[in-house]
Amino acid sequence: MYHQQKYHAEDAPEISDQAYDALARELVDLELKLEGKKSASVLVGAAPTEAFKKVKHQSRQWSFDNVFDFAELSAWEERLKRVLVKSGLSLKNIEYVAEHKIDGLKLVVEYRSGKLVRALTRGDGRVGEDVTHTAKTIGSLPVQLKQSVDLICVGEVWMGYKEFAELNKTQIKNKLPPFANPRNAAAGSLRQLDPEVARTRQLSYFAYDIDLFDAKATKVNEPRTQAEELALLLELGLPTNAHSKTCPALQDIEKYYETWNKKSDSLPYGVDGVVIKVNEIKLQETAGYTAKSPRFGIAYKFPAVETTTVVEGIELQVGRTGVVTPVAHLKAVVVDGSTVTRATLHNEDQIKRLDVRVGDTIILRKAGDVIPEVVSVLKELRPAKTRSYTFPKTVALCGGSGEIERVPGTAAYRCVSLDSDFLRRQQMYYFVSKSAFNIDGVGPKIIDALLDKELIKDAADLFTLKIEDFLKLEGFKIKSAENSVKAITASKSVSLTRLIVGLSIDNVGEETAGLLASNFGSTDKLKVATYAELQTIDGIGEIVTQNILAWQQHKSAQSFLARLWSHLSVTNENSSNQNGPLSGQSFVFTGTMETLGRDEAGAKVKAMGGKVSGSVSAKTSYLVSGGSPGSKAKEADKLGVKVISEAEFLDLVA
Repeated sequence: MYHQQKYHAEDAPEISDQAYDALARELVDLELKLEGKKSASVLVGAAPTEAFKKVKHQSRQWSFDNVFDFAELSAWEERLKRVLVKSGLSLKNIEYVAEHKIDGLKLVVEYRSGKLVRALTRGDGRVGEDVTHTAKTIGSLPVQLKQSVDLICVGEVWMGYKEFAELNKTQIKNKLPPFANPRNAAAGSLRQLDPEVARTRQLSYFAYDIDLFDAKATKVNEPRTQAEELALLLELGLPTNAHSKTCPALQDIEKYYETWNKKSDSLPYGVDGVVIKVNEIKLQETAGYTAKSPRFGIAYKFPAVETTTVVEGIELQVGRTGVVTPVAHLKAVVVDGSTVTRATLHNEDQIKRLDVRVGDTIILRKAGDVIPEVVSVLKELRPAKTRSYTFPKTVALCGGSGEIERVPGTAAYRCVSLDSDFLRRQQMYYFVSKSAFNIDGVGPKIIDALLDKELIKDAADLFTLKIEDFLKLEGFKIKSAENSVKAITASKSVSLTRLIVGLSIDNVGEETAGLLASNFGSTDKLKVATYAELQTIDGIGEIVTQNILAWQQHKSAQSFLARLWSHLSVTNENSSNQNGPLSGQSFVFTGTMETLGRDEAGAKVKAMGGKVSGSVSAKTSYLVSGGSPGSKAKEADKLGVKVISEAEFLDLVA
């Protein structure tokens, strides 16, 4: 363990690579002789049969939004300051921490009393996959911390360029397909059933965040800033990236960005940008989150990767809300490690501006996970007799006559009629998805079967289905039919945000739905919201406003909502609920919750009118103490704040 720590965590080996590898092999051989199996501390985590079990994260995992230039970075800071000022803070300058954005795979690692007990992938942010068995093969990830603390840390698993090249040599030698890039190789290695395979691929780990910390009996101080978090992680024996920097202002971030944009090729691992976070954790907690991302941080991406290819066709795609988007079909080309065959052309105006035609050679841009787009046309390479693309007046996938029309105030088109079978199916697929009603086990195939058998016409009909209806579908038995009805019944209790998402209003996703829920508090008020009221909401722009006003006038949409509402029990988790039973009361959580995740517990408090805070103060009404409570318990005792157990909390919110 000593040499493992020196070699991986401290980057200060005292012996050669060959000697280290020989010691590791010797330890494995010795344990096999003594115990008949390999040590879990060296190679193996949970038994392979437990691999990829779905586990709920104790703290929700988020993805940072992206910016691509200094102007966008400045606009992000302005939005951040508005949120903080609205919360009653007086601001001068905000200090930030800038870090490399490692091109790898997020891994959430839990330690209890200093011992590694679980490692989860990000998954959908709420539920991840258990990959403890392969995570324990990562040499730089300690299985025992230097202090017996409870900790949940977040970091990135990555594969170095050197290790990636060696792996692909082995793949080719064994007549297996090579991996497209180091990130894919790292992800594929972590998701192996056999931990031996993962071990041979030499993955690495950088920790960069703390989700939960309890010093327990140690004298370790809880960090107050992002910089202190990184220092604490290193102090505990976890590897962190050596190139983070505290930046007093955006200009310092820009210098850091420019430096590493030029030097990133010299690093042994992939970096596709810079991550910026507000340094002070209390400010992070105040800034909070949108439906998708932290407000207190942003990913400043390096310039996009560009290449050339040929346009082989242009087609119009119709989204679930009836919006029509032109898409270029391309001659397959590899960009940034992935094969691209399609790119968005956005709208008719963009096609005219570019004058893009079938047969053209184009410059294609791809930035990380952003959808590839056509940047420009190399007209000098244009074949003879090409024709300008003419936007059609009708699209077969639209309902009725198939006519399309301009969306007022935009360059986009949408279907005039929304009653096509295609659109109905797309909207229902989205309705049952995780983003909306999250009806577990009722996916697109079952929706198609129900529609084909004419058992339903729209999503509202789902709530009228009985077990015997599902038994009419091919492949359904009593148990599966019961499970489907049970899942639909469970989804009748839904948040206002999810309900609004499920209505398929143009441009209204999770974040916008959350804003509408918190500002209007009910669909009744949303149905009569005025232009002026919508425009006063920070985050609701002209296009979304016009789409909501159009939805208000759509008779079939309002009829659908009325029928849907009759089946549901709707709660507004974003509403202050001034008359709720917990109105005026503030809750803080500490320790490990056994029954609920912290996000779920917090949502229950908010739904009943209470508030949730990340720190204890004299204004705190209750500290909810789970297993292994941290320093917040001492602070509550000092301030005379009432401490209750998880069971007592559940009684309060029952």
